[in-house]
Amino acid sequence: MSTRTFRVTVRGVFDGLSADQRAGLLERAAEHDVLRAAFTPEGSLTYDVAVRPAFTFRFLDSGEAEEDTLDATERAQESARAWLEQRGYGYKNLRSSAEDLSQAPLGKRQRLEAARKSS
Repeated sequence: MSTRTFRVTVRGVFDGLSADQRAGLLERAAEHDVLRAAFTPEGSLTYDVAVRPAFTFRFLDSGEAEEDTLDATERAQESARAWLEQRGYGYKNLRSSAEDLSQAPLGKRQRLEAARKSS
C-alpha cells in the first residue's frame, strides 16, 4: 500500500482579542503573511488582523487509505486549537477541509509527463 499525502486547511476567526493580543499579532504579521503560506507537518499560520480577524492554518499529513483524511483533519484541528489556546487567543467558527493529493486532478504539465512515460 502506498502512502497518501493530505493537505488540511483549518480556518477560523479570532474572537475577543485584547488590545495587547491584537498588537502582538500585528507585530508578527509579516511572519504570518499569506505569501509565506505553506503546507507543513507542524502547521503554517496566516492572518491579516489589520484587515479582518480571520486566520488559516495549513497542515501536511499522510496516511495509507482515503479514510485516513478524517484522522488527519482531526489532528490538524486539534493542533490549531492547541496553538491558539496556548497563547490565550479566543477563536470561533473553526472549520476544516482536507485534500488527498493522490485524488487531485493532474495539471496540464503532469498529464503530458504521464503520457510521455506511458508511451
